[in-house]
Amino acid sequence: MMMLAGGMSAAFAQDSIPDARRIGEIVNYLASDKLKGRGTAEKGGRTASRFVARQFKKLGLKPVNGSSYFQDFTFDRNAHKNIPSRNVAGFLDNGAARTIIIGAHYDHLGTAGLFDGKYPIGQIHNGADDNASGVAGLLELARHYVKNAGKEPFNFLFIAFGGEELGLQGSKYYTAHPLMPLDKVHFMLNMDMIGRYNPERGIGIGGFGSAQEWPEVFKDVQQPGIKHFTDAAGKGASDHHNFYVNKVPVLFFHTGGHDDYHKPTDDAPKLQAASEAAILQLGIQLINKAMTYTELHYVGEK
Repeated sequence: MMMLAGGMSAAFAQDSIPDARRIGEIVNYLASDKLKGRGTAEKGGRTASRFVARQFKKLGLKPVNGSSYFQDFTFDRNAHKNIPSRNVAGFLDNGAARTIIIGAHYDHLGTAGLFDGKYPIGQIHNGADDNASGVAGLLELARHYVKNAGKEPFNFLFIAFGGEELGLQGSKYYTAHPLMPLDKVHFMLNMDMIGRYNPERGIGIGGFGSAQEWPEVFKDVQQPGIKHFTDAAGKGASDHHNFYVNKVPVLFFHTGGHDDYHKPTDDAPKLQAASEAAILQLGIQLINKAMTYTELHYVGEK
């Protein structure tokens, strides 16, 4: 049995199929009281960023910010100045001309000190669905594309964004300071809250109107046990927004709101890990179909 960074144990299977057990272990760790809600500028947030970097390194992803997996930045929010945060980026270099970006934010509200009383200060907001679930998805997709057979015709850049809860700060910084040209990005897939699948609703996939080719890519894509529906909007309240406004086609995976949203009750036992694994299988189908196109043609707002 091998030990994951952060003290999490797992006997990882050698296949590349998204796995509910691994997803559960990642979410259990990131949403544990030990990390105290992964707040920006809080110790738990830094711990989470280091955890993601270690997983990227174990998978064999390369750093792209010199020799570092981190892209550090600061930002202001209301009376709070020079708030420190960081993105975590790992690169799968397939020697291709274009790159697919897959992202998820790792931060949550923490103990809510930076939110000026909007949330109960001092209480731990563990953020299992928002967005430990997305980080688990990010790591599972990274694992898939590293370990699967064959070599894809695109590179992959996996980014865990910081500061999302405070105004999409990590993606805002990244798109202003990209580590590779944005005009060489095939598309950006963002996962934010993918862990509470409701079979009556299904999973919503935003960004359907952001590329001319998306309707054709989506045609005949199905995943047993998972219902999905699309939304044309490329803009939205998560990190894909900043890529879309910078003329990058996007997709946004989201299983919908719930009563625990931004509350201390968004805890790991409520995760639907098996459904998340199936959602990631759906994502892999869409990514693979999108790779049959040498380029996607961006569609702006109408």
